[in-house]
Parts: sequence; C-alpha cells; structure tokens
Amino acid sequence: MNILAIETSCDDTGIAVLQVSSSSSFKVLANVVSSQPIHQNYGGVFPMMAKREHQANLVPVLARALKLAKLANPKSQILNPKQIQTLKEILEKESKLFEFTKDFLETYEKPNIDYIAVTHGPGLEPCLWVGINFARALSYIWDIPLIPINHIEGHILVNFMKHETHNMKQVFPAMALVVSGGHTQLILMKKIGKYEIIGETRDDAAGECFDKCANMLGLGYPGGPIISKIADNYKLKPRSYNLVLPRPMIHSKDYDFSFSGLKTSVLYKIRDTDPKIVKSKKFISEMTTAIQDAIVDVLVKKTINAAKAYKVKTIILGGGVSANQELRKQFKLQASSFKLQAPDPKLSTDNGLMIAVAGYFNRNKKATWKNLVAEANLRVGQSRHARKTLQKH
Repeated sequence: MNILAIETSCDDTGIAVLQVSSSSSFKVLANVVSSQPIHQNYGGVFPMMAKREHQANLVPVLARALKLAKLANPKSQILNPKQIQTLKEILEKESKLFEFTKDFLETYEKPNIDYIAVTHGPGLEPCLWVGINFARALSYIWDIPLIPINHIEGHILVNFMKHETHNMKQVFPAMALVVSGGHTQLILMKKIGKYEIIGETRDDAAGECFDKCANMLGLGYPGGPIISKIADNYKLKPRSYNLVLPRPMIHSKDYDFSFSGLKTSVLYKIRDTDPKIVKSKKFISEMTTAIQDAIVDVLVKKTINAAKAYKVKTIILGGGVSANQELRKQFKLQASSFKLQAPDPKLSTDNGLMIAVAGYFNRNKKATWKNLVAEANLRVGQSRHARKTLQKH
C-alpha cells in the first residue's frame, strides 16, 4: 500500500510517500518539506502570504517526492475539456496552482498510489484550502480516494512508525502532549482514534511564547530553536543576573496551561533593565535559559500530573516544541515510571510523513473530492469533513 500525503496547515509545504506492507511495517519512500523563510522578515506567519508560497511550492515538492519514491513516470498526455474545466473549478481560488497542476498532470502518468491523505484541520484556513484543493484535484484526475487527516492526530501518530510500538496493549492508555506554535494540549489517548482533550492553553501556546520572547530579545523567528540553542550552550555557566520567571498555572488543580503571563514577565524584565545590558550576550544567554526552563517546567509538571491521575502507561510527545532537547531531557529524568515516545526531532515539526502515517491508521475514513473542506478550528477526535454542499472559501 502506498500513501501520498499533503500537509499545508501553516507555513511548511510537506509531501511524503509512505509504503506500508501487509505486516504493517512502514517504509518511507519520500518526505519532502519546503519551508517559507519569507516569514522571518515579519516575526510571524501571514496566512495569505503563506497561501501564495504553498501555491508555488506544491507541484515542485510533489514532483520531488514522487521522483525520490521512484513513482514519477513521464508520459505526455492531454487532459480532456471536461477534466480541464473541473480542474479549474476545484482550483478556482488558486489560479497559479491550476496552471502548475495542469502542466504536471499532462507531464506525468498516474503514480502507483492507493490513497491521498491530506490535512484538513486545524490550521490557518487559507493554507489548509490550498493543500485540500490540490489533493482534490489529484484525486479527481487520478481517481484515488482521499483521507482527511487531523493535523494534531498526525503529530501524535508519527510516533507509531516503529513496528515494535504496534503492540498496543503495552502503549495504552497514553497521555499525549502536543506542543507547538499554535497548540498546547494534553490528550488522553485510550487507543488510536479515541481521544479526549483534558487540558489546553488558555491563551498563548508554548511555541508562540518562545517566538514572542525571542522577538523581544531581537533573536528572530522562529524563536524556539534559537532560544533552545543559546540556552543549551549556556546551561552550566555561572549566572550574573537574578532572572527569575514565573511558572504560570504549574500548581493549578486542572491540566490547562497559560503562557501569556510568562511573556509579560519577560517584557517587564527587559523594560526594567539597562538597554546596554539587555543587548549583551550574557543577559540574552541567561534570559533564554530562564525562558526555556520556565516553559519546560510547566509542560513536564502538568503532563506528569495528568499521566499519574489517569494511570496511563505511556507519555507521547508531538509538535514542534517536542524537538526541544531540554524538554526531552526533563521528561526522561522526571517521568521514568512511564514509557516515553517522542518522534525524531526532524519529524516534530510539520511534515507530510506524519500525515501519511495518520492516513494509514485512518484509511477506512475516506472522503470524496467533491465534499472535502477545510476545518480551521477542528478539534482532535472530531471528523466533520463531509458536507452536502461544498463550502466556498
């Protein structure tokens, strides 16, 4: 079974090809991600700008993925007038993508693909629609069924690529911490496909807090990797400044998070410090360390509390912030009584492979190209992709 997967929920254009054998073992044939560095100039992602970048990236990324998978077979062919008209209707809001897609479909024959999995939510709606409509176009021309995938579930299920984890009795119940620039959620996982959100952020996500704090320090975007790199290099060095930051909601009785107070505290520390000191390497090193420690402490403490309360066997990490080495280190130190599953750091950030893996586990939840829509606010556990009438975007 070969699964082609498309991910465009934010600013990464990801396309992967996953081969699954009859014994449910996975072989990655391709996993191509094209990032959008243009957003670094603005300190955040602009949805319409990201949409335009996706339109330019999707066809080249698809061609690259199919070539890596050895599934790109050149064959000159002409789409008939009906196909061209339907393709135009599907890509009505993506005129540039229509031209690129038409050229591609007339250059390559239908590949050996059994399913097309595509992220349909949550995410930035303009970005989601580009990927969805591209998948719809391919599904229509190639006559390949679509599998709508929840982005959050993809971050969780990428952990199940290794064959040995398929002994589910040893894994479940599990507590999943999905932590990224847009999401911070604790999800009780009784089995694959059965989820309950037991806690989430009330304001900023952890990744967003990293980004905004990095911006205050003039470190650029995205902030998480930059802060982590500086803090990890500085961890054991003596401190010159008394930088104590709060751990918001770390002692609350629930499993929710809040990071806006931490962000505000960083703002006040910077405001009340001599500007010359703020720009110094020493201050920045200590502040990034304090920021990372505060965020990690809250994430680890709340997750372990939830894992104990719900008597789970496994803690599963997912999302871009799960690549943070200090976060992984503290989970290994403090959660030794639980099994810990975390993806390869390269698979923590958005990518097509996580959507392909989720596609395999959701292969019985197919949708037709006519009724697949974007669900920007989709919650994990929901499945609302079918619509009697296709919504316009």
